[in-house]
Amino acid sequence: MVAGMVLALLAGSLVSLQNIFNSRVNERVGSWTTTALVLGTGGLASLVLGLLLEGNQLFTLSHMQPWFWCSGLLGVGVVTCIMQAIRQLGPTYAVSIVLTSQLGSALLMDSLGWLGLSRIPFTYQHLLGVLVIAGGVVVFKAGGARQKQDATA
Repeated sequence: MVAGMVLALLAGSLVSLQNIFNSRVNERVGSWTTTALVLGTGGLASLVLGLLLEGNQLFTLSHMQPWFWCSGLLGVGVVTCIMQAIRQLGPTYAVSIVLTSQLGSALLMDSLGWLGLSRIPFTYQHLLGVLVIAGGVVVFKAGGARQKQDATA
């Protein structure tokens, strides 16, 4: 469990770092070039690491629903939407909203057992947790707006 928590913390940090890098690249070359670069280099890195670590097993794709292969298409939407949100909202606010949305969507999918997930009973404590995080995003944004007003006064 501790290893999982450490990996989740590392993933969150890497996603934030990647989002900032993607946003900087997007300022120079545009959304679609950035998306192609991000997903292309990620795909190439995954292929090389997969071959090194798994060998021919990398290409064993048995017992998988064909529609799960659309994950890469979802990645295009993820990268493009996050880059535009960061451009319009700033990194912290955009990522906060993305994470809140991700948590709410995961709660819904878990509770309903969608996409082959084991169904986890919905509780009001789970909902409260999502609402507390959403409230934190609102407080964060309200605090930033007040600071801007103080700076211009």
